[in-house]
Amino acid sequence: MKETHYPKLEERIFRQTCDNGLRLFVVPKRGFAKNYAFFATNYGSMDMRFCLNGEWKETPAGVAHYLEHKMFDTKDGNALQELSQLGAEPNAFTSDAITGYYFTATEHFEESLRILLSFVSVPYFTEESVSKEQGIIGQEIRMIEDDPNWQVYANLLKGLYRSHPARIPVAGSVESIAGITAEMLYDCHRAFYDPANMALCVVGDVDPEEILRIANEVLPAGAHPRIERDYGAEENETAAAPAVETAMEVSLPLFLCGYKCDGVPDGEENLRQELIGNMACDILFGESSPLYNRLYTEGLINGEFGGGYELLPGISFVVTGGESKSPRKVHLAIMEEAERLNREGVSDQLWQQIRRATYGGLLRGLNSFESIAVGVVESAFRGYDYFRFPEIFASIEKVDVEQFISENITPDRATISMIHPKQKSEA
Repeated sequence: MKETHYPKLEERIFRQTCDNGLRLFVVPKRGFAKNYAFFATNYGSMDMRFCLNGEWKETPAGVAHYLEHKMFDTKDGNALQELSQLGAEPNAFTSDAITGYYFTATEHFEESLRILLSFVSVPYFTEESVSKEQGIIGQEIRMIEDDPNWQVYANLLKGLYRSHPARIPVAGSVESIAGITAEMLYDCHRAFYDPANMALCVVGDVDPEEILRIANEVLPAGAHPRIERDYGAEENETAAAPAVETAMEVSLPLFLCGYKCDGVPDGEENLRQELIGNMACDILFGESSPLYNRLYTEGLINGEFGGGYELLPGISFVVTGGESKSPRKVHLAIMEEAERLNREGVSDQLWQQIRRATYGGLLRGLNSFESIAVGVVESAFRGYDYFRFPEIFASIEKVDVEQFISENITPDRATISMIHPKQKSEA
Protein backbone atom coordinates (compact mmCIF):
# COMPACT_ATOMS: atom_id res chain seq x y z
CA MET A 1 0.00 0.00 0.00
CA LYS A 2 1.15 3.53 -0.72
CA GLU A 3 1.84 5.62 2.39
CA THR A 4 1.43 9.40 2.40
CA HIS A 5 2.55 11.62 5.28
CA TYR A 6 0.98 15.03 6.00
CA PRO A 7 3.45 16.94 8.22
CA LYS A 8 1.13 19.91 8.83
CA LEU A 9 -1.50 17.61 10.32
CA GLU A 10 0.82 14.96 11.76
CA GLU A 11 -1.31 12.38 9.98
CA ARG A 12 -0.52 9.41 7.74
CA ILE A 13 -2.69 7.41 5.38
CA PHE A 14 -2.17 4.17 3.49
CA ARG A 15 -4.12 3.86 0.25
CA GLN A 16 -4.60 1.26 -2.45
CA THR A 17 -6.90 0.80 -5.41
CA CYS A 18 -7.53 -2.94 -5.49
CA ASP A 19 -7.73 -5.01 -8.67
CA ASN A 20 -11.53 -5.02 -8.38
CA GLY A 21 -11.59 -1.20 -8.24
CA LEU A 22 -12.21 -0.81 -4.49
CA ARG A 23 -10.58 2.28 -3.03
CA LEU A 24 -9.05 1.24 0.29
CA PHE A 25 -7.74 3.63 2.95
CA VAL A 26 -6.14 2.95 6.33
CA VAL A 27 -5.44 5.78 8.78
CA PRO A 28 -3.18 4.47 11.55
CA LYS A 29 -3.83 5.60 15.13
CA ARG A 30 -1.26 3.85 17.28
CA GLY A 31 -2.07 3.12 20.90
CA PHE A 32 -5.86 3.46 20.62
CA ALA A 33 -8.05 0.59 21.77
CA LYS A 34 -10.96 1.48 19.48
CA ASN A 35 -10.94 0.79 15.74
CA TYR A 36 -13.47 2.11 13.23
CA ALA A 37 -14.42 0.74 9.80
CA PHE A 38 -16.55 2.56 7.22
CA PHE A 39 -17.62 0.78 4.02
CA ALA A 40 -19.67 2.86 1.60
CA THR A 41 -21.08 2.89 -1.89
CA ASN A 42 -21.32 5.95 -4.10
CA TYR A 43 -25.09 5.46 -4.29
CA GLY A 44 -27.82 7.40 -2.53
CA SER A 45 -31.46 8.32 -2.65
CA MET A 46 -30.99 10.60 -5.68
CA ASP A 47 -29.88 7.69 -7.90
CA MET A 48 -33.33 6.53 -8.95
CA ARG A 49 -32.69 6.37 -12.69
CA PHE A 50 -29.61 4.60 -14.03
CA CYS A 51 -28.35 2.47 -16.91
CA LEU A 52 -27.51 -1.18 -16.20
CA ASN A 53 -26.22 -3.45 -18.99
CA GLY A 54 -27.41 -0.99 -21.62
CA GLU A 55 -30.93 -0.76 -20.19
CA TRP A 56 -32.28 2.27 -18.30
CA LYS A 57 -33.83 1.39 -14.95
CA GLU A 58 -36.46 3.49 -13.18
CA THR A 59 -36.72 2.88 -9.44
CA PRO A 60 -39.16 4.37 -6.94
CA ALA A 61 -38.24 6.92 -4.29
CA GLY A 62 -36.69 5.34 -1.21
CA VAL A 63 -35.15 2.29 -2.87
CA ALA A 64 -31.55 3.05 -1.74
CA HIS A 65 -32.69 3.41 1.88
CA TYR A 66 -34.82 0.28 1.56
CA LEU A 67 -31.84 -1.68 0.24
CA GLU A 68 -29.73 -0.48 3.17
CA HIS A 69 -32.27 -1.97 5.58
CA LYS A 70 -32.36 -5.29 3.75
CA MET A 71 -28.58 -5.67 3.42
CA PHE A 72 -28.29 -6.81 7.05
CA ASP A 73 -30.24 -9.96 6.19
CA THR A 74 -27.96 -12.95 5.62
CA LYS A 75 -28.59 -16.57 4.68
CA ASP A 76 -27.81 -17.60 8.25
CA GLY A 77 -29.57 -14.79 10.11
CA ASN A 78 -28.80 -11.13 10.67
CA ALA A 79 -25.43 -9.36 10.40
CA LEU A 80 -26.33 -6.84 13.10
CA GLN A 81 -26.69 -9.66 15.60
CA GLU A 82 -23.46 -11.31 14.46
CA LEU A 83 -21.49 -8.09 14.90
CA SER A 84 -23.09 -7.28 18.23
CA GLN A 85 -22.21 -10.75 19.55
CA LEU A 86 -18.55 -9.96 18.80
CA GLY A 87 -18.77 -6.75 20.82
CA ALA A 88 -18.90 -4.44 17.78
CA GLU A 89 -21.27 -1.48 17.52
CA PRO A 90 -22.64 -1.52 13.94
CA ASN A 91 -24.96 0.82 12.08
CA ALA A 92 -25.68 2.26 8.64
CA PHE A 93 -27.16 5.30 6.92
CA THR A 94 -28.42 6.43 3.54
CA SER A 95 -28.05 10.03 2.36
CA ASP A 96 -28.83 11.75 -0.93
CA ALA A 97 -25.48 10.68 -2.39
CA ILE A 98 -24.04 7.71 -0.47
CA THR A 99 -24.95 4.65 1.59
CA GLY A 100 -22.56 3.74 4.38
CA TYR A 101 -22.13 0.77 6.72
CA TYR A 102 -19.85 1.01 9.73
CA PHE A 103 -18.88 -0.33 13.12
CA THR A 104 -16.59 0.40 16.04
CA ALA A 105 -14.85 -2.35 17.97
CA THR A 106 -12.21 -2.79 20.64
CA GLU A 107 -11.81 -6.54 20.08
CA HIS A 108 -12.42 -9.10 17.31
CA PHE A 109 -11.95 -6.26 14.81
CA GLU A 110 -10.69 -8.34 11.89
CA GLU A 111 -13.46 -10.90 12.31
CA SER A 112 -16.02 -8.10 12.44
CA LEU A 113 -14.52 -6.54 9.31
CA ARG A 114 -14.94 -9.80 7.43
CA ILE A 115 -18.61 -9.88 8.40
CA LEU A 116 -19.10 -6.25 7.31
CA LEU A 117 -17.50 -6.77 3.90
CA SER A 118 -19.34 -10.05 3.38
CA PHE A 119 -22.92 -9.00 4.12
CA VAL A 120 -22.61 -5.71 2.22
CA SER A 121 -21.18 -7.39 -0.88
CA VAL A 122 -23.43 -10.50 -0.90
CA PRO A 123 -27.16 -9.63 -0.81
CA TYR A 124 -29.68 -12.13 0.45
CA PHE A 125 -33.40 -11.47 0.47
CA THR A 126 -36.64 -12.92 -0.87
CA GLU A 127 -39.91 -11.42 -2.06
CA GLU A 128 -41.41 -12.42 1.28
CA SER A 129 -38.72 -10.67 3.35
CA VAL A 130 -38.87 -7.58 1.12
CA SER A 131 -42.64 -7.39 1.48
CA LYS A 132 -42.39 -7.78 5.27
CA GLU A 133 -39.98 -4.83 5.44
CA GLN A 134 -42.54 -2.52 3.83
CA GLY A 135 -44.54 -2.36 7.03
CA ILE A 136 -41.46 -1.58 9.12
CA ILE A 137 -40.13 1.14 6.85
CA GLY A 138 -43.65 2.45 6.23
CA GLN A 139 -44.07 3.00 9.96
CA GLU A 140 -40.68 4.76 10.07
CA ILE A 141 -41.76 7.05 7.22
CA ARG A 142 -45.03 7.96 8.95
CA MET A 143 -43.15 8.87 12.12
CA ILE A 144 -40.72 11.04 10.16
CA GLU A 145 -43.53 12.77 8.27
CA ASP A 146 -45.11 13.72 11.61
CA ASP A 147 -41.89 15.48 12.67
CA PRO A 148 -42.13 19.24 11.96
CA ASN A 149 -38.34 19.54 11.66
CA TRP A 150 -38.31 16.95 8.90
CA GLN A 151 -41.35 18.48 7.21
CA VAL A 152 -39.96 22.01 7.11
CA TYR A 153 -36.75 20.73 5.46
CA ALA A 154 -38.58 18.53 2.94
CA ASN A 155 -40.79 21.47 1.98
CA LEU A 156 -37.74 23.72 1.58
CA LEU A 157 -36.21 21.40 -1.02
CA LYS A 158 -39.52 21.31 -2.89
CA GLY A 159 -39.45 25.11 -2.88
CA LEU A 160 -35.89 25.21 -4.22
CA TYR A 161 -36.00 22.51 -6.92
CA ARG A 162 -38.42 21.78 -9.72
CA SER A 163 -37.22 18.35 -10.84
CA HIS A 164 -33.92 17.38 -9.22
CA PRO A 165 -34.32 14.20 -7.11
CA ALA A 166 -32.87 15.98 -4.06
CA ARG A 167 -36.41 17.32 -3.59
CA ILE A 168 -37.61 13.77 -2.86
CA PRO A 169 -37.17 12.45 0.72
CA VAL A 170 -34.42 9.88 1.26
CA ALA A 171 -36.82 7.26 2.63
CA GLY A 172 -39.42 7.89 -0.08
CA SER A 173 -43.10 7.62 0.79
CA VAL A 174 -45.40 4.83 1.93
CA GLU A 175 -46.80 4.76 -1.63
CA SER A 176 -43.40 4.70 -3.39
CA ILE A 177 -41.90 1.86 -1.34
CA ALA A 178 -44.96 -0.28 -2.04
CA GLY A 179 -43.55 -0.81 -5.55
CA ILE A 180 -40.17 -2.14 -4.42
CA THR A 181 -39.46 -5.79 -5.29
CA ALA A 182 -36.62 -8.20 -4.54
CA GLU A 183 -35.63 -8.16 -8.23
CA MET A 184 -35.39 -4.37 -8.12
CA LEU A 185 -33.15 -4.47 -5.04
CA TYR A 186 -30.88 -7.03 -6.68
CA ASP A 187 -30.61 -4.76 -9.76
CA CYS A 188 -29.63 -1.80 -7.58
CA HIS A 189 -27.09 -3.88 -5.70
CA ARG A 190 -25.62 -5.19 -8.94
CA ALA A 191 -25.31 -1.65 -10.29
CA PHE A 192 -23.98 0.25 -7.30
CA TYR A 193 -22.54 -2.23 -4.79
CA ASP A 194 -19.73 -3.15 -7.15
CA PRO A 195 -16.34 -2.68 -5.42
CA ALA A 196 -15.32 -0.22 -8.15
CA ASN A 197 -18.13 2.05 -6.95
CA MET A 198 -17.22 1.65 -3.29
CA ALA A 199 -14.61 2.68 -0.74
CA LEU A 200 -13.43 1.29 2.59
CA CYS A 201 -11.69 3.33 5.27
CA VAL A 202 -10.32 1.85 8.51
CA VAL A 203 -9.08 4.12 11.30
CA GLY A 204 -7.23 2.72 14.30
CA ASP A 205 -4.31 0.67 15.53
CA VAL A 206 -4.36 -1.87 12.69
CA ASP A 207 -1.98 -3.40 10.16
CA PRO A 208 -2.72 -1.83 6.74
CA GLU A 209 -1.46 -4.88 4.85
CA GLU A 210 -3.75 -7.15 6.86
CA ILE A 211 -6.74 -4.93 6.04
CA LEU A 212 -5.81 -5.13 2.37
CA ARG A 213 -5.50 -8.92 2.57
CA ILE A 214 -8.95 -9.26 4.18
CA ALA A 215 -10.54 -6.99 1.55
CA ASN A 216 -8.98 -9.00 -1.29
CA GLU A 217 -10.13 -12.28 0.26
CA VAL A 218 -13.72 -11.33 1.03
CA LEU A 219 -14.80 -8.99 -1.75
CA PRO A 220 -15.65 -10.18 -5.27
CA ALA A 221 -13.05 -9.85 -8.02
CA GLY A 222 -13.42 -7.93 -11.26
CA ALA A 223 -14.19 -4.26 -11.75
CA HIS A 224 -17.25 -3.26 -13.78
CA PRO A 225 -17.95 -0.13 -15.83
CA ARG A 226 -19.14 3.01 -14.09
CA ILE A 227 -22.93 3.25 -13.96
CA GLU A 228 -24.49 6.17 -15.86
CA ARG A 229 -27.05 8.12 -13.82
CA ASP A 230 -29.79 10.56 -14.73
CA TYR A 231 -30.88 13.33 -12.35
CA GLY A 232 -33.57 14.76 -14.59
CA ALA A 233 -33.87 18.07 -16.40
CA GLU A 234 -31.17 20.63 -15.66
CA GLU A 235 -32.24 23.16 -13.05
CA ASN A 236 -32.03 26.88 -13.69
CA GLU A 237 -30.68 29.23 -11.03
CA THR A 238 -34.04 30.46 -9.70
CA ALA A 239 -35.97 28.84 -6.86
CA ALA A 240 -39.03 26.82 -7.84
CA ALA A 241 -41.29 28.74 -5.41
CA PRO A 242 -40.77 31.80 -3.20
CA ALA A 243 -42.50 30.17 -0.22
CA VAL A 244 -43.95 26.85 0.98
CA GLU A 245 -46.28 26.96 4.00
CA THR A 246 -48.19 24.44 6.07
CA ALA A 247 -49.55 24.03 9.62
CA MET A 248 -48.63 21.45 12.25
CA GLU A 249 -48.57 21.03 16.01
CA VAL A 250 -45.79 23.49 16.87
CA SER A 251 -45.68 26.10 19.63
CA LEU A 252 -43.78 28.68 17.55
CA PRO A 253 -43.56 29.01 13.77
CA LEU A 254 -40.78 26.82 12.41
CA PHE A 255 -38.93 28.02 9.33
CA LEU A 256 -36.03 27.47 6.96
CA CYS A 257 -34.69 29.95 4.44
CA GLY A 258 -33.01 28.43 1.39
CA TYR A 259 -30.84 29.89 -1.38
CA LYS A 260 -30.26 27.90 -4.55
CA CYS A 261 -26.59 27.75 -5.60
CA ASP A 262 -24.86 26.28 -8.63
CA GLY A 263 -23.52 22.75 -8.88
CA VAL A 264 -19.80 22.22 -8.34
CA PRO A 265 -17.56 19.84 -10.32
CA ASP A 266 -15.63 17.04 -8.67
CA GLY A 267 -12.03 17.58 -7.59
CA GLU A 268 -10.42 19.97 -5.13
CA GLU A 269 -12.73 22.77 -6.25
CA ASN A 270 -15.52 20.76 -4.61
CA LEU A 271 -13.93 21.07 -1.16
CA ARG A 272 -12.85 24.63 -1.82
CA GLN A 273 -16.40 25.66 -2.65
CA GLU A 274 -17.73 23.81 0.39
CA LEU A 275 -15.36 25.75 2.63
CA ILE A 276 -16.23 29.07 0.94
CA GLY A 277 -19.95 28.39 1.26
CA ASN A 278 -19.80 27.53 4.94
CA MET A 279 -17.58 30.53 5.75
CA ALA A 280 -20.06 32.74 3.90
CA CYS A 281 -22.86 31.32 6.06
CA ASP A 282 -20.91 32.02 9.25
CA ILE A 283 -20.24 35.59 8.13
CA LEU A 284 -23.81 36.20 7.05
CA PHE A 285 -25.84 34.61 9.85
CA GLY A 286 -23.48 32.61 12.13
CA GLU A 287 -23.36 33.12 15.90
CA SER A 288 -20.47 35.59 15.56
CA SER A 289 -22.17 37.68 12.88
CA PRO A 290 -23.72 41.13 13.45
CA LEU A 291 -27.01 39.85 11.99
CA TYR A 292 -27.29 36.97 14.44
CA ASN A 293 -26.67 39.25 17.42
CA ARG A 294 -29.23 41.77 16.22
CA LEU A 295 -31.95 39.20 15.50
CA TYR A 296 -31.31 37.49 18.82
CA THR A 297 -31.46 40.79 20.74
CA GLU A 298 -34.73 41.69 19.01
CA GLY A 299 -36.22 38.31 19.96
CA LEU A 300 -36.69 37.23 16.34
CA ILE A 301 -34.51 34.10 16.76
CA ASN A 302 -33.40 31.89 19.64
CA GLY A 303 -30.54 29.50 20.27
CA GLU A 304 -31.98 26.98 17.80
CA PHE A 305 -31.18 29.27 14.85
CA GLY A 306 -28.42 28.02 12.54
CA GLY A 307 -27.58 26.67 9.12
CA GLY A 308 -24.90 26.07 6.53
CA TYR A 309 -24.01 25.17 2.97
CA GLU A 310 -25.03 21.82 1.48
CA LEU A 311 -23.24 20.40 -1.55
CA LEU A 312 -24.64 17.40 -3.47
CA PRO A 313 -23.89 15.96 -6.93
CA GLY A 314 -24.98 18.56 -9.46
CA ILE A 315 -26.47 21.03 -6.98
CA SER A 316 -25.75 23.03 -3.84
CA PHE A 317 -27.74 25.34 -1.56
CA VAL A 318 -27.58 27.46 1.57
CA VAL A 319 -30.07 26.74 4.35
CA THR A 320 -30.73 28.45 7.66
CA GLY A 321 -33.57 28.74 10.12
CA GLY A 322 -35.11 27.68 13.40
CA GLU A 323 -38.03 29.06 15.41
CA SER A 324 -39.36 32.60 15.17
CA LYS A 325 -42.54 34.54 15.87
CA SER A 326 -41.91 36.35 12.56
CA PRO A 327 -40.10 34.11 10.03
CA ARG A 328 -40.62 36.51 7.14
CA LYS A 329 -38.86 39.29 9.06
CA VAL A 330 -35.85 37.04 9.54
CA HIS A 331 -35.93 36.09 5.85
CA LEU A 332 -36.01 39.76 4.86
CA ALA A 333 -33.24 40.61 7.32
CA ILE A 334 -30.94 38.00 5.76
CA MET A 335 -31.48 39.50 2.32
CA GLU A 336 -30.83 43.00 3.64
CA GLU A 337 -27.63 41.88 5.37
CA ALA A 338 -26.44 40.23 2.15
CA GLU A 339 -27.06 43.50 0.29
CA ARG A 340 -25.14 45.43 2.97
CA LEU A 341 -22.17 43.08 2.67
CA ASN A 342 -22.29 43.52 -1.10
CA ARG A 343 -22.02 47.29 -0.65
CA GLU A 344 -19.60 47.50 2.25
CA GLY A 345 -17.72 44.21 2.09
CA VAL A 346 -16.83 41.92 5.00
CA SER A 347 -14.83 43.58 7.78
CA ASP A 348 -11.28 42.31 8.18
CA GLN A 349 -11.94 41.61 11.86
CA LEU A 350 -14.92 39.34 11.15
CA TRP A 351 -13.10 37.68 8.26
CA GLN A 352 -10.11 36.76 10.40
CA GLN A 353 -12.35 35.56 13.22
CA ILE A 354 -14.36 33.27 10.94
CA ARG A 355 -11.22 32.10 9.19
CA ARG A 356 -9.60 31.01 12.45
CA ALA A 357 -12.79 29.35 13.68
CA THR A 358 -13.25 27.43 10.42
CA TYR A 359 -9.72 26.08 10.39
CA GLY A 360 -10.00 25.16 14.06
CA GLY A 361 -13.14 23.19 13.29
CA LEU A 362 -11.36 21.30 10.51
CA LEU A 363 -8.56 20.36 12.87
CA ARG A 364 -10.99 19.24 15.58
CA GLY A 365 -12.56 16.87 13.07
CA LEU A 366 -9.30 14.91 13.13
CA ASN A 367 -10.06 13.94 16.74
CA SER A 368 -13.00 11.81 15.60
CA PHE A 369 -12.37 8.44 13.94
CA GLU A 370 -15.83 8.66 12.38
CA SER A 371 -15.23 12.14 10.94
CA ILE A 372 -11.93 11.01 9.43
CA ALA A 373 -13.34 7.83 7.88
CA VAL A 374 -16.46 9.45 6.43
CA GLY A 375 -14.43 12.45 5.24
CA VAL A 376 -11.85 10.24 3.51
CA VAL A 377 -14.52 8.18 1.73
CA GLU A 378 -16.70 11.12 0.69
CA SER A 379 -13.66 12.99 -0.64
CA ALA A 380 -12.63 9.90 -2.61
CA PHE A 381 -16.06 9.86 -4.24
CA ARG A 382 -15.77 13.59 -4.95
CA GLY A 383 -12.28 13.31 -6.41
CA TYR A 384 -9.92 14.94 -3.92
CA ASP A 385 -7.62 14.11 -1.01
CA TYR A 386 -9.28 14.71 2.37
CA PHE A 387 -5.99 15.50 4.11
CA ARG A 388 -5.14 18.30 1.68
CA PHE A 389 -7.63 20.66 3.31
CA PRO A 390 -4.87 22.94 4.75
CA GLU A 391 -3.56 23.75 1.24
CA ILE A 392 -7.05 24.21 -0.18
CA PHE A 393 -8.10 26.36 2.77
CA ALA A 394 -5.01 28.57 2.34
CA SER A 395 -6.10 29.45 -1.21
CA ILE A 396 -9.38 31.04 -0.05
CA GLU A 397 -9.46 34.83 0.23
CA LYS A 398 -12.06 37.22 1.56
CA VAL A 399 -13.12 38.21 -1.94
CA ASP A 400 -14.12 34.58 -2.66
CA VAL A 401 -16.59 34.63 0.22
CA GLU A 402 -17.91 38.08 -0.70
CA GLN A 403 -18.46 36.87 -4.26
CA PHE A 404 -20.32 33.78 -3.01
CA ILE A 405 -22.73 35.96 -1.02
CA SER A 406 -23.20 38.38 -3.90
CA GLU A 407 -23.99 35.64 -6.43
CA ASN A 408 -26.14 33.32 -4.31
CA ILE A 409 -27.99 35.21 -1.58
CA THR A 410 -30.42 36.95 -3.93
CA PRO A 411 -34.24 37.19 -4.05
CA ASP A 412 -34.62 35.08 -7.20
CA ARG A 413 -32.63 32.20 -5.69
CA ALA A 414 -34.47 32.30 -2.35
CA THR A 415 -37.36 30.42 -0.85
CA ILE A 416 -38.76 30.12 2.66
CA SER A 417 -40.40 27.06 4.17
CA MET A 418 -42.71 27.77 7.12
CA ILE A 419 -44.70 25.60 9.48
CA HIS A 420 -47.24 27.61 11.45
CA PRO A 421 -49.00 26.52 14.64
CA LYS A 422 -52.31 24.93 13.72
CA GLN A 423 -54.33 27.34 15.79
CA LYS A 424 -52.97 30.44 14.06
CA SER A 425 -50.98 31.52 11.04
CA GLU A 426 -48.64 34.37 10.36
CA ALA A 427 -50.10 37.42 8.66
